[in-house]
Amino acid sequence: MTTASRTVHVLIEGRVQGVGFRAWVDLTARGLGLDGWVRNRRDGGVEAVFSGAPASTGDMLARCYS
Repeated sequence: MTTASRTVHVLIEGRVQGVGFRAWVDLTARGLGLDGWVRNRRDGGVEAVFSGAPASTGDMLARCYS
């Protein structure tokens, strides 16, 4: 039996939550059991890829945009 997996590519632009946002994204995603990466962009935004259970990726997306 194969478990469902979802991968999303996220660009968070505009006013990012301040210093430490990238670290918060990394810690939160790992806490939800997601794999992937996150980085600060030169334009001031944050870019990330999350991969894991569909419910967890959805939860992470909601947390990023709230």
